[in-house]
Amino acid sequence: MTSAPADGAPAIHCDQFLPHSPATVWKALTDPELHARWWAAGDVRPVVGHRFSLDMGPWGEQPCEVLAVEPERLLRYSFAEGSLDTTVTWRLEPEGHGTRLFLTHEGFDLDSPLGKAAFDGMGNGWPGVLDRLAAVLAGPAAP
Repeated sequence: MTSAPADGAPAIHCDQFLPHSPATVWKALTDPELHARWWAAGDVRPVVGHRFSLDMGPWGEQPCEVLAVEPERLLRYSFAEGSLDTTVTWRLEPEGHGTRLFLTHEGFDLDSPLGKAAFDGMGNGWPGVLDRLAAVLAGPAAP
């Protein structure tokens, strides 16, 4: 799902309920080995200022920097610095016997062909990424 907030800035918003504790979901977001199983390989760590790259396959290595961390609640990082210059925010909220995971991917420049293509592609792609996260968490080698 995508939207343009009142300020006109385009953003992708997704949320998914995961029948796992916030601690388990947090580990999948911040452990490089687990992260590689559901999205992209890279040395992601929940440390503000930590710089890392995500291997996006045919789109190459995308540089990132952690901008905000609230353990088991929020992880925000810049994504594709120098090309897309967007921000990815993961927010976790306890819900019943699990966690509601909210994703916001924002900062797309729809005036550039790359920004427009990325917004359209990632808008369609993020739900599948969240489905892979759910599958990894439910799998036999789950955290």
